[in-house]
Amino acid sequence: MYEKEIVAVILYTSLFFILLAVGLIVFFYFSRKRIIEKELEKKDLEIQFKQDQIQAVILTQEEERKRIAQDLHDDISSKLNVVALNSHLLNSPNLSVNEVQEITQNIIDLTGKALDSSRKIAHGLLPPVLEKFGLHAGVEELCLEFSNSKAVKVNYSCRTEFNIAENDCHLHVFRILQELMNNSLRHGKATKIAILFEEIDNKKQCTYSDNGIGFLMHNSENMKGLGMKNIESRIAFLKGTIDIKSAPNEGVIIIFNFE
Repeated sequence: MYEKEIVAVILYTSLFFILLAVGLIVFFYFSRKRIIEKELEKKDLEIQFKQDQIQAVILTQEEERKRIAQDLHDDISSKLNVVALNSHLLNSPNLSVNEVQEITQNIIDLTGKALDSSRKIAHGLLPPVLEKFGLHAGVEELCLEFSNSKAVKVNYSCRTEFNIAENDCHLHVFRILQELMNNSLRHGKATKIAILFEEIDNKKQCTYSDNGIGFLMHNSENMKGLGMKNIESRIAFLKGTIDIKSAPNEGVIIIFNFE
């Protein structure tokens, strides 16, 4: 009887440990499965986020191409058509001296206006000041252009230095500020804008703020506009981060950094 009890205890103990082991295996299997599923969901979200960024950049580029094409067609092309027409008129017989002078002056005037328009388009694509003198000078000129509009006062301060050799990257910073300032003026109805560049933990940091009408942070429509997607795409390209704070009637504060 004693030996049978020992055998029974051993069997029940063994069965208990076997069931425990099976339970642990099942538990770890489903736990691991949940972890893998969460990792896959995270990967899917990251892929979707990158696709959204790429899509935003593509849409922005297409909009920019349309704008340039429209400017070329409406402004420069129309002026050159009139220049061509006036040039043909010079071949007309029996023109008086005054008529020739008038047509020639018209051609000169229209050619000058077409050149001015082409310079403006080129300036919009790549500001010459930024290319020649770097980000600091480019942002200074940008702030001056907005301040000269008399619609908004811009306070700009720079407490760091920028390497002109990194202009390719700094062009993205310039475009981000362009987008933010346009948003402040058109949508935020701001009358004051402040921009500060400084260096923190070996990274360049820009603090941007305005006194506009602000917006609700939890409103996804405010955060998913084409402009904001474009900004986030540029920040990602710069391997930086961005933090946005806003509330109705409290303006906006945006802090982003870049290497």
